[in-house]
Amino acid sequence: MLFRQLEYFVALARERHFARAAAACYVSQPALSEAVRKLEQELGVPLVRRGRSFEGLTPEGERLVLWARRIMADHDALKQEVAALQTGLTGELRMGVIPAAASTVALLTDPFCAEHPLVRVQLATSLRSAEIIDRIRRFELDAGVIYPHGLDTTDLVVTPLYEEQHVLLASSELLAGQADSLSWADAVELPMCLLVEGMRGRQLIDDALAAHGLAVAPRLEADSVVSLLAHVGTGRWASIVPHTWVRTLRPPVGARVVELRDPTVFAEIALVTSAVEPGSVLTRALVQAARTLRAAGGFDLEAQAGTS
Repeated sequence: MLFRQLEYFVALARERHFARAAAACYVSQPALSEAVRKLEQELGVPLVRRGRSFEGLTPEGERLVLWARRIMADHDALKQEVAALQTGLTGELRMGVIPAAASTVALLTDPFCAEHPLVRVQLATSLRSAEIIDRIRRFELDAGVIYPHGLDTTDLVVTPLYEEQHVLLASSELLAGQADSLSWADAVELPMCLLVEGMRGRQLIDDALAAHGLAVAPRLEADSVVSLLAHVGTGRWASIVPHTWVRTLRPPVGARVVELRDPTVFAEIALVTSAVEPGSVLTRALVQAARTLRAAGGFDLEAQAGTS
C-alpha cells in the first residue's frame, strides 16, 4: 500500500468525480483510476461504485476512507514534527470558523503566524459549529472556532477563548431619546434585520425573546453579519449583532451601540482541536497560543469594545 494510493482515494471521496480528483492530485485520470483499483485489489474489497462515471463509495469505501484520512493526517503530522525539530514549525493549518468569529479569529491567527512564519493558515469562515466538528473528526480540518454549547465535544480538546455578547446596533435617529441600554421588548419594535433562522447567532436571539414571551419578524434576513452592518449603515434598519463585530469593524457612521438588558445574552466561543494523540505539532502550538493569549487578556473584547 502506497501513500499515493491513499491520497488519490481520499481526493476521489472528497471531489466525487474522477477528473476533478485527478486534477486536484496533479495526475492524469487513468493514473488515479489505476491507483485506486490497485488499492482495492490489495485490500480485497471494492471501494468505489463505478458506472459510466463515479457513482459514490461502496459501504466498505465509506468505512475505509475514514482510516485513509487518518493515515494521511498522521503522515502529515509526522512530517511536520520532523520539520519542527529541524527548522521550526512548517506546513499548513486548516481552520474552520463560524461566521460570528470571522472578525475576531485574527486575534489568534495573526500572533500565531508572526511566531511561526513558515506556517500557512487556511481559513474557512462560513461553516457552522456542527459542521466544523464533523470535518475535524474526518481529518478534513485541523482546528475550529465554534459555539461549543450543546454539542458533543467528548473527543476534542476545547479551549475557551471569550464570551460573546449581543448588542443592538441602529442609527441615532431610530434610537432618538433612548438610553444606552434597551429592553428586548422595545428592541423588537424597531425595523429589524437579523441573521437567518437556524444560525446559532439567530438562535440565541430567538431564545432570549422566547424567554420573555416575545418573538421577532425581521423584514430582512441574511447569512452575513457584514450585510447586516451595511443595512444599519443606511440609517433605516436596526440589528442585533455580536459585540466583537463592533469592535473589529466599528459601527457604521451615525449608528449607536446599545446594550440589551433583561437578559444580557452571552455565548461562549472556543477553539476545538482533535484529542487524538500524539496529534499535530501545529494544533498543539495553536492551542498553546490560544491559552497564552487568553491568560494575557488578548481576548478581553468586552473592555475593548465598550458601548456608546
